[in-house]
Amino acid sequence: MRHSIFILKKTADGSDTLFYPEMEESYHSMNGAVQESRHVFIEAGLRQIKKKKINIFEVGFGTGLNALLTWGEAHQKTLQVSYDAIEAFPLSKSIIETLNYKGLEPNLTPDAFLKIHEAPWDVPTILENDRFILQKIQNDFTNFDFTKKYDLVYFDAFAPDKQPEMWNECLFRKIFNSLNDQGILVTYCAKGEVRRRMQRSDFQVERISGPPGKREMLRATKSNSKA
Repeated sequence: MRHSIFILKKTADGSDTLFYPEMEESYHSMNGAVQESRHVFIEAGLRQIKKKKINIFEVGFGTGLNALLTWGEAHQKTLQVSYDAIEAFPLSKSIIETLNYKGLEPNLTPDAFLKIHEAPWDVPTILENDRFILQKIQNDFTNFDFTKKYDLVYFDAFAPDKQPEMWNECLFRKIFNSLNDQGILVTYCAKGEVRRRMQRSDFQVERISGPPGKREMLRATKSNSKA
């Protein structure tokens, strides 16, 4: 999938998202881009990790919104976060500059969002000493091999009916093997078949309350018994 034309759209909480006509899919929920990201990835994911030093892997870097909110949380809670994010087709600078995310995170300086996107690809970049190290990986996740262990995975690919190759059982097994004990995967998706694929990959999976406009989401854990 190569990006072509995007349409900037305002979501219900006032934050922007991008609509991709070729796929008929938006990058975030129209019920609120920031609300969705905070609920799914920060509240249901990051805040469940009971460590001060956390390794995070994001599937689908996209607009960088999840990275921005995570950095803000790390700064506020004095966490040490190493954040790796994979994206096969990064958005252009001109598209990024149309989004109203600059100054969005109150715990950070107004230029934090641009710093995330100015960081070079495939090189670890210290964005805040002892708080946030970012490595953006330009690669196709379906062909990617993990080289380190993680505590948390943000699974933020396009929906299974739009990008089915990203939701197969083999990839969930690969993620399971990359996680530390009690590691967590969170995703906005709540489809029964996705849940069953995670379970067959040895995750313990729970349906939990979803973000605005969505009844449920999934949280999967690598438990002691499945280590």
